[in-house]
Amino acid sequence: MAALFTPMQLGSLNLRNRIVVAPMCQYSAEEGCATDWHLMHLGNLALSGVGLVMIEATAVTPEGRISPDDLGLWSDETEAALGRVLAAVRRYSDTPIGIQLAHAGRKASTHVPWEGGAQIRPAEPRGWQTVAPSALPYLDSEHPPQALDQDGIAALCAAFADSARRAARIGFDSVQIHGAHGYLLHEFMSPLSNRRTDAYGSSLENRIRFPLEVYEGVRAAFPADRPVSMRVSGTDWAEGGWDIEQTIALAKELEARGCSALHVSSGGLTPAQQIPVGPGYQVPLARAVKQETTMPVIAVGLITDFDHAEAIVGTGDADMIALGRTILWDPRWPWHAAAHLGATIKAPNPYLRCQPHRYRHVFED
Repeated sequence: MAALFTPMQLGSLNLRNRIVVAPMCQYSAEEGCATDWHLMHLGNLALSGVGLVMIEATAVTPEGRISPDDLGLWSDETEAALGRVLAAVRRYSDTPIGIQLAHAGRKASTHVPWEGGAQIRPAEPRGWQTVAPSALPYLDSEHPPQALDQDGIAALCAAFADSARRAARIGFDSVQIHGAHGYLLHEFMSPLSNRRTDAYGSSLENRIRFPLEVYEGVRAAFPADRPVSMRVSGTDWAEGGWDIEQTIALAKELEARGCSALHVSSGGLTPAQQIPVGPGYQVPLARAVKQETTMPVIAVGLITDFDHAEAIVGTGDADMIALGRTILWDPRWPWHAAAHLGATIKAPNPYLRCQPHRYRHVFED
């Protein structure tokens, strides 16, 4: 059997295969509330044949959104809207669905990408004051964030835990904590963005304190039988920044606390980054973590080829692979991978007759 299509246990979840939909922001919410776009988008992904769908970065406070159009889970209204979408998708798909909880930190309050993605300053319509570990903007030209004090850190820990409780009530199968791509938790981890001198800065132990506190709060708030994972940037791709050795140290601390999986991405913290982009360019980062820990590791980043994905899992570089832009381009990528690799995959009954004769054994009975 193809390694990519072997089942996997992730906490209490029985995943049919090793293919994960990576969280992808849609910038299509209304005051943090999910809309019919999310119903269409999530429904499409849930019918793709993947083992697990992780929905987009979902802000734990209004100020934690990347843009004013980002999804949120901080109130009864946002909970009800997202619950409606999830319940509708559940009627037609039993694919496990998780949610990524996030806070954008100094990279919050921006225009949506198709409008340029520039910062919206606090005095401008729809803008707000951002927060971060230190009062250092992402770009020198931007309005600087406000450095969080101890009370602010504690309040955000509580916000992550509250969102996790809401996610459990809605019925999400898993929670992922966003600690990557230059957003708030990553900002605390990297010495390039964290210049604090208190218990949350300077040493590696101090810089990872807040992310670990968030993990512990979420883990305590989310049902014990459902997995909680974290997404991290394995490196800043910049001199003096967060790197793979520090990532491994964080991974070991998370593993000791029962973390269900680590999703290894990279970059996003500084405009000075120099990323060697190419097929599977982040897989070595996942491999390095995999070699030093025993918890499941997810690789991501320009994984588009079926044989390449199979090799990543088959050689043990990672336990799972995540698809982002790839599955937007080809929402039936898992079907096509199964056909190519001689595996089987589950498809919804109304789609069964689309199967070409030469692939008549691809769909499960």
